[in-house]
This record gives sequence, C-alpha cells and structure tokens, in this order.
Amino acid sequence: MEAFHDPAAAAEAGVGWERILFYWSEFQPNGPDDWNDHPSADGWLDLAAGAGREVVGLIKYTPAWATDGEPGCGVPRGLDLPVDDPGNLWAAFVRRLVDRYAGRITHWVIWNEPDIAPGTYGVEWCGSVEEYYRLLKVAYLAAHETDPDVVIHLAGLTFWHDRTYLRRFLAVATADPTGPEHGYYFDVVTLHIYFQTESVPYILNETRAALAAYGLRKPIWVNETNASPDADPLWPIERPRWRVDLREQASFLLQSFALALAHGAERVAVYKWMDAGLPPGGEPFGLIRPDHSRRPAYDAFRLITAHYAGTRAAHAYRRPLFYQVTLDRGDRTTRVLWARTATTVTIVLPALAPEGLLVAQTGEAEPIRPVNGAYTVVLPGARCADELGCIIGGPTYLLVEAAPTGGSGGVGRAVLPEEPTVEATTTPTPTATPTPSPTPTSTPTATPTPTVTPTPTATATPSPTPSPTPVLYEAHDPAARRAVGSALGALLFALGLAVVWGLLRRRG
Repeated sequence: MEAFHDPAAAAEAGVGWERILFYWSEFQPNGPDDWNDHPSADGWLDLAAGAGREVVGLIKYTPAWATDGEPGCGVPRGLDLPVDDPGNLWAAFVRRLVDRYAGRITHWVIWNEPDIAPGTYGVEWCGSVEEYYRLLKVAYLAAHETDPDVVIHLAGLTFWHDRTYLRRFLAVATADPTGPEHGYYFDVVTLHIYFQTESVPYILNETRAALAAYGLRKPIWVNETNASPDADPLWPIERPRWRVDLREQASFLLQSFALALAHGAERVAVYKWMDAGLPPGGEPFGLIRPDHSRRPAYDAFRLITAHYAGTRAAHAYRRPLFYQVTLDRGDRTTRVLWARTATTVTIVLPALAPEGLLVAQTGEAEPIRPVNGAYTVVLPGARCADELGCIIGGPTYLLVEAAPTGGSGGVGRAVLPEEPTVEATTTPTPTATPTPSPTPTSTPTATPTPTVTPTPTATATPSPTPSPTPVLYEAHDPAARRAVGSALGALLFALGLAVVWGLLRRRG
C-alpha cells in the first residue's frame, strides 16, 4: 500500500501493484461545483507506470457539505436518487473521478471497512448495510457509464469487527432483482487480515463459504495484511498485547502471503510500504521506517516477489508441528516451510529436482542436494511470546527447485504433492499452537475482541520452553514414499545381515 512513498525501494523489491487513497473531501472540499485534482496523484501514477506497477484506487471520505451525517463517514445526500440525477452527489463524483483517471486506473475499491460499527474507534462508514449496498450500486453504475471495463471492489472488511457483515450484505444484494445482470454490483471481495498467521486460511474459508451460501463465486483480494512489531529497537512502542518482534513481522509476511495464495486469494498486499509521517510512538506497520531504513520485513517481501510470483496453483498442508505451502510457478516450485509451535522440527521432503535452493527468510541461500531422493530441513520453533501463544510461526524457509521436465523434453508443470503423511515421529512436549482470534484494537482498523474465538482445530497446552527436536518423515508423493521406503528397506536389510552374521560367528 502506497509504494510511492519510497519508489526506489518499491522498484528494487519488484512491487507489482499498489493501492492509493482518493478522498472525496479533497477533490470537492467546498461543494458539488468545486474540483481540485489530487495534488500528488498524477505524479504517483507516473511513478507507478514507469516502474510497471498497477494502481488500485480506493474512494472514501464524505465531505461535510455532502452529508447530513458525520463528515467523513456520513451517508452521501441524494444516494437514493437515480444515478443520472444531479442531486445524487455520490454518483456525480464517482462518474467524474473515474473519467479523470480512465485508462490509468481500472480497479476501484468503494469505501473502507464498513463493518466497523459507528461509535467504534476507526469507524469509516456510519451508514447501515443497506446504505452501503446502495453506495456500492451507485458507484458501480456511475463508473461503468464512464469506463465499461472498470472493476469494482467491495470495501475491505476486517472480519472480526462483525463476522456477520458479509452475509448480511449478500442477503441485501441478492434480494435486489436488478442484481444478477450486474453481478450484484461488485466484482471482487476485499479483505484485511492482521497479526495471526492462521487467521488467513480461516478468514478466506469463511469468506468463500459466505459467497457460496448465496450461490456466488467472486475473486478475493487480501488488500491489507501485516503484523506490526512492538519490539523494533529503532522504533519502540508500548502495546498491551500482540507481542511481535522484527523477525516475526518478516515471518508473518512470508507465511500469510503463502497461505493466502493456497486458499484462493487472487492478490495480496502489505499495509503498508513506509511509515511516512508517523509520529514517535505511532504503531509501525511500514516495511520501511520514517527515516527510510528498512525493517527485515522488507527483505521478506523481496523473497515473496522473487519466489512466489507467477504462482499458478498452490496447496497448503497443515500438520501438528509445521506448515508446508507448495507453490506451482510453472518452471519453478517453491515450498514454504515453518514450525507452527515452539518445537523445533526436522522434516524430510521429497526432491523434485537433482538440486534445490534453500532460502532463509533473511535472504541467505544455499544449494541443497537430496539424499536418497529427499531433503532434510530443520525448522526452528516459534517464539510464542504473545498471550495467545504462537500467533506467528517460526522462522520461514523456502525450498526452491526447477519443475520436473515434461515428456516432450521441455519444462513441464510441477505436480503438486499430495497431502503429507507422518511415517515416524518422536513425542514432543506440548506447545501452544496458533489459533485464529480477533485482531487487536491497535491495528489500522482497530478490530475489537469478539466474545467467541474461532478455533478450526484443537490447540495444545502452552509450554514455556521448546521441547526436544522431533523427527518427522514426511512423504508428500508416491515417489517420495518409494524413496523413503527404499532407504528404510536398505537400512533394515543391513541390520538383518548384521544379525545373521553375529549368529553365525557365535555358532562358529
């Protein structure tokens, strides 16, 4: 989000797209006949175009003159009038804005986080679900009058503020008899997910289930995700909970992006690129500090653009002690690996190529060769310093390989491995496992704590110290099982020969 604050760093990191905010109150601060072009937007768009970044616009913030409610979050006056009526102030603004940037911005997000209730910290929409649907519908119709190819996004939802919001919105939308011919006036669902790695699959699954309940399938974008550090020595802050250090922020990005891809997100973005103008003590979500120094999360983001880009299919395998996400990138396969608990775990992975590249989340990389058709990788345990336990997994590793060659001699599509099975393990000391729970009030969307914490799977009892390292033999595909089985068979054969030799020697 807002890569223009440090465009050189964005170009260096290979940022593919960015979101820019467009405030209605800045374009028309004094009335419907007023128009002030965004003071910097053209420059930002030029920077993005020059670097090959796509810009997604987010429209929000009602000017005081345009609402009978509270400025900023108030419902626009005339919203129920026909879209071509000059008294529909919102329609007139959207039509003019989309026309102004036609050909330069195709994707428009309509408002932000309407699921935060009025009277709650961080509120941005003071209308009802029905009024938000009308806001979206008017924007969709007005924008398409100017640009038939425009893509309209549902406002980013925080999920935890109101877990019923999307379903209630869809109930309103699908009750509109004009909805089906217009795709119910939105093309993309937008999500904001923070702080807990395993909230990502949970929220994506819940979102897809809500759409399916109304017979809908829509692309899903995660437009905001991050875990801001409270333990940055160069930017100390006081926060009552959500213990996150710099290493964990970097881990969170690698883990959340991988899980989002594996659970069907079409695009993912970090909030935010740089803490521009952040006052001392302000919560630091930037990958880059206000002085342009870079946090470790910046290096993690570079690994994402280098080793996740081009993903065509992805599968996530959630095991008791670790996660594996496999990304099929056509000519490359990236496996993203991390421990889920405080327990350090050693895993054995089937080789897809004669050699791989093992990349640590710091960017350090080393070639790795399989033994008996498999790689052995040690995954350090998570810090698990938060009161909820392991909200973020341990240090993340990437195993990158060339895809298997196809039958015609060319590079074929990597075959995603089947779900792993545990063939052998030692008994670890129980440790806290990450469980999705509400995001904190200190996030950009100030998410409150609901009374019920979703728990997709049972969690283990927290342990203050990591247990001894277990060994898991994970066979992810038939070839791997054969490789591991052959190695075990050879070992058993050798042991059998030793036993027979010993017996013969005793008899002699």
